[in-house]
Amino acid sequence: MLSVIIFVVVLGVLVFVHELGHFLIAKKAGVRVDEFGFGYPPRAMTIGRRWGTLFTLNWIPFGGFVKIFGENYEEGDGGFTQVSKKWQAAILAAGVTFNIIFAWLLFSLGFLIGLPTSVENDFGAEVKNPVLTITGLLADSPAQRSGLKTGDKIKEISLPDGKVFNNLNPENISDFINKSSGQVGVLVDRGGNILNFKITPETVVAENRKIIGINMDMIGTLSLPLHKAVYEGGRATLKLSYLTVGGIVGLIKDAVMGKADISQVAGPVGIIGLVGDASRLGLAYLITFTALISINLAIINLVPFPALDGGRIIFVAIEGVTQRKINPRVANILNTVGFVLLIAVMLIVTYRDILRLF
Repeated sequence: MLSVIIFVVVLGVLVFVHELGHFLIAKKAGVRVDEFGFGYPPRAMTIGRRWGTLFTLNWIPFGGFVKIFGENYEEGDGGFTQVSKKWQAAILAAGVTFNIIFAWLLFSLGFLIGLPTSVENDFGAEVKNPVLTITGLLADSPAQRSGLKTGDKIKEISLPDGKVFNNLNPENISDFINKSSGQVGVLVDRGGNILNFKITPETVVAENRKIIGINMDMIGTLSLPLHKAVYEGGRATLKLSYLTVGGIVGLIKDAVMGKADISQVAGPVGIIGLVGDASRLGLAYLITFTALISINLAIINLVPFPALDGGRIIFVAIEGVTQRKINPRVANILNTVGFVLLIAVMLIVTYRDILRLF
């Protein structure tokens, strides 16, 4: 239940930031904003009217929305279509921009209070209290099947005869597992809970080595002064935005070619589990994870697909180049179809998430 509450809060904040971007730039452009809703309808109560906008509280607690007059091609003074194409594009891109800026702020805050960082880094600052930490799991590996998770801190590794290996670094652990026979015991610290896993290594034929399928690194806490935290927060945001764009472009390309693998794509149910894991590992992990979701929300919204901000920006660009308005009926149909397809994909991904629970 706590994971669900944290997920609702995180998603609510991210969607609110996104919609706040649309709201503020629309107001700056002189476009009429009829409603700013916290959560989604049905409406629970009216908060009040300020700056010509009705503020409402709604029953479904997933973020919010802004109702911009003219965005769906309604005619009238103060409408979205009455301002220049540059302002229209700026209004549509504002949500994405605010999500990227918010991710930058979160990463900066993380570096300020202390983020998990490898001892081998280029930040030029000392990493405190490094411990051997699982940084990745191979798909369908013995480690993944046993229940180990990314972020688990390895305390010790042992053999069935009781021999304990405490010289903890990635190279020594790999050699120890390679030379083992039978099961190995892996004792980990997961957010303060000490857990013991019994895992049988498997031999990788190509390398002629036994593995359990984990990536490891010495991870400690890195705290930076304010100016460096802001700089490194921006650098992390740019790097992860670039990687996210590459991942989404690759997924779309594979989908067009009929080779898309959505097995690792998480929907709301899957994200609830990830948010829960991040919160158990500590505030720094939750801040970082929230920043990653904010970047993903921004990049996905930029995809040139109807119903998304990117698709609406494409419509504005077409109108700007051709100097002709797109038929409102055609635009609304495309946006409706796009929305239905997005919901269908979300339902499929959510169904797969639920299947993974059993």
